[in-house]
Amino acid sequence: MGSWPENVGIRAIELIFPSQYVDQTELEKYDGVSEGKYTIGLGQAKMGFCGDREDINSLCLTVVSKLMERNNIDYGSIGHLEVGTETLLDKSKSVKSVLMQLFEKSGNTDIEGVDTINACYGGTAALFNAVSWVESSAWDGRFALVVAGDIAVYAKGSARPTGGAGAIAMLIGPDAPLVMERGVRASYMRHAYDFYKPDLSSQYPTVDGKLSIQCYLSALDHCYQLYCSKAAKMLPLENGVKRFQLNYFDAVLFHSPYCKLVQKSLARLMLNDFILTDKKEIPTKYPGFEKFSDVKLEETYFDRDVEKAFMDLSKKVFEEKTKPSLLLANQVGNMYTPSLYGGLVSLLISKNSDMLTGKRVGLFSYGSGLASSMYSIRVTNDVSAFENLTKNLSHIKPLLEKRRCISPEEFTKMMELRERTHHKAPYAPEGPIDGLFPGTWYLHEIDDMHRRTYKRVAL
Repeated sequence: MGSWPENVGIRAIELIFPSQYVDQTELEKYDGVSEGKYTIGLGQAKMGFCGDREDINSLCLTVVSKLMERNNIDYGSIGHLEVGTETLLDKSKSVKSVLMQLFEKSGNTDIEGVDTINACYGGTAALFNAVSWVESSAWDGRFALVVAGDIAVYAKGSARPTGGAGAIAMLIGPDAPLVMERGVRASYMRHAYDFYKPDLSSQYPTVDGKLSIQCYLSALDHCYQLYCSKAAKMLPLENGVKRFQLNYFDAVLFHSPYCKLVQKSLARLMLNDFILTDKKEIPTKYPGFEKFSDVKLEETYFDRDVEKAFMDLSKKVFEEKTKPSLLLANQVGNMYTPSLYGGLVSLLISKNSDMLTGKRVGLFSYGSGLASSMYSIRVTNDVSAFENLTKNLSHIKPLLEKRRCISPEEFTKMMELRERTHHKAPYAPEGPIDGLFPGTWYLHEIDDMHRRTYKRVAL
């Protein structure tokens, strides 16, 4: 190709979510739990969910179709396509291979990439791989396409309100409005059984709730400290400061199992900054926090006093830098692999261009098992390029309002239907089609050889 592609990153984004949801306040009453347990304790308002007409293939077919149509992208211009998901329908055939039917008319079969799997981290791995392809000797001048989608469902019980569903598609290439910063990516990978899906006959995970939170926060600590160390060497710091800190991010986004954990995570970053502060400077920089000067990170995962103190201390920063990214997490729920990128979309549609252009956004991705990374995106200074990206997201907020509210009783019945028919073949879906959003792909039937066929709702 001759020259290194410049400013590689995200050029376009499309996000979809189910056309129906259950209200978390109503779900609290139905489940007989204390008022506010889901809405205040978890920070969730609504939870999107799929009936038996939608599966991971249909979600990804829908989001890719809409990205290409809304942004007028030629199917022949795609040279790499990778899917991140943990919602498996087949142990061999990739979701990417199903998406190839969208490319048939263009005649484009020269597309690298398959599926990437590790809990909620697969979408981030797919994004990193796509960026690497564009920056590699294999790049042929075309775009890469990253797709992340999941249907997050849990068995009856305390975890069910943390479900959700959705998919996102991102076009990757040079001269992007959202540029991936080089040289500062930090990852933390370990073996853990905090959340996993060993029973291939079930759509439900096995979850160790307490361990999952500990793994998430530990991964956050490690990724943040390593990111800061790399950033101090690679990124310009002012006034002789040698250590990168939270205040150098203009926005901070997190994988969101539920919104309350995200608020705790932002406070956790402030705790990291505090612990690395010279003890002599604590009375000046953190007045009243001297009693925490000897705390150790690994001993604070479930320390309520430390958690409350730093959540209070970081409240203003949370309101400014993180809360705008929680719109979709609050209204749709945990989408698994698209969760972090739903946060990115939420940020983009919640702030004006003059508040984001030229800014640095920090992103933390976590997938149980465990895999995690922290990296950053630099928003372009080109206002017109940035607004061209965000105008194609202007439909998101109105679409949230067009969803149908389903009663907890009906929601439960639909979950029971999904449970009974999981991997059933042959199978003719029972759910209605008329409630799906225009342009939605849906499952038409499954034959006796488990082959799935899809149709699309008219635009």
